[in-house]
Amino acid sequence: MYWINCFFVYSVLGNLLELLFAYMIGAKAESGFLYGPWTPIYGIAAIIIILISEKLFKNLHMNRLIETIIVCFILTIILTGLEWLGGVLIEICFGYSFWDYTNMKFNLGKYVCLEFALLWSFMSIVFIYIVRPFLDQFVKRIPKFVTFIVIAFFIIDLFLTFMINGKLFVIN
Repeated sequence: MYWINCFFVYSVLGNLLELLFAYMIGAKAESGFLYGPWTPIYGIAAIIIILISEKLFKNLHMNRLIETIIVCFILTIILTGLEWLGGVLIEICFGYSFWDYTNMKFNLGKYVCLEFALLWSFMSIVFIYIVRPFLDQFVKRIPKFVTFIVIAFFIIDLFLTFMINGKLFVIN
C-alpha cells in the first residue's frame, strides 16, 4: 500500500504545484490529462526518485555529496526522459499537447528543454531531502480503505478520460 499511497499523494501534490506555478506566471491553470485532482506523471516520478535514491544507492556507502551529485545526474536524465515519453503518449492518445518547448532556447524538440531538465534536477533533490522526509509518515498512515476508495475514483477517472477524450478508444 505504501507505493500506491506514494503515487496518489505525490500525483495530487504535483498537480497542485503545477496549478500554483501556472497561477504565478499568469498561464491557464490546467494540469494533467485526467479530470481528477491528480497528475500521474508526478506520482510515477516520485516513485522513481525514491527507488533510485534509496534502493540503488543505499548500500554503496559513498560520500554524501558525491552520492547526491550522481543521483541528481541520473534522475535528471530519467525524469527528462519521462517528461518526453509523457508528452509523446498524451499526443498519441489524445491528439494534442499539454506543453511545447519549441520556443525555449535550449529545447530538444517539443517536449524537452534544458531549462526544465535542470528544474527536475533541482526538484528531485528538494524531494529527496525535504518533501519526502516531511510527508513519509503521513503516507505510511493512510488507511487501506481510503487507498481503495482513491483507487476506485482513479480507475473511473481513467475510464472516463479515455472514453470521452481518447483517440485510442472510439465509441460509435
